[in-house]
Amino acid sequence: MSRFPEGTRRRLMKHPLGWLAAGFGAGFSPRAPGTVGSIAALVPWWFLMQDLSPLAYLAVVAAGFAIGCWAANWVIRETRIEDPGLVVWDEYIGVWIALFAAPAGWPWMLAGLVLFRVFDIAKPWPVSWADRQLHGGFGAMLDDALAGLYALGCLQLLAWLL
Repeated sequence: MSRFPEGTRRRLMKHPLGWLAAGFGAGFSPRAPGTVGSIAALVPWWFLMQDLSPLAYLAVVAAGFAIGCWAANWVIRETRIEDPGLVVWDEYIGVWIALFAAPAGWPWMLAGLVLFRVFDIAKPWPVSWADRQLHGGFGAMLDDALAGLYALGCLQLLAWLL
């Protein structure tokens, strides 16, 4: 993370919004922070979210999205960088959307993760539109949420076919 002076990284991690936006530190990975953040999102999903009722699951995702917009806005304001790579909470939300109502088992979890990363990287429309046109915390969060919806659709179709 050479783009930030050491004091900036320390200040971001001392603030609760910086800590959250960076995915509890995953965003400070020196390589592929988005992938690291996506993988880190599996931990709370595996231990806390996969067994939630659909309504509770959607409430957690909606609250996480809203808080993520706030946290990403704060980091963008502090760093003066639009959509800084260290903000990986959007990956958490995207992965959690992809895994909504996923069949039980780690192969489905892995498939959801891979599908999310494919759509997050490829950015089909409207993911690409959101990435280019929307700014601030909402823009940083929405493109990954949309990629998560693509992954969700594909994962559910795959589950239905199998």
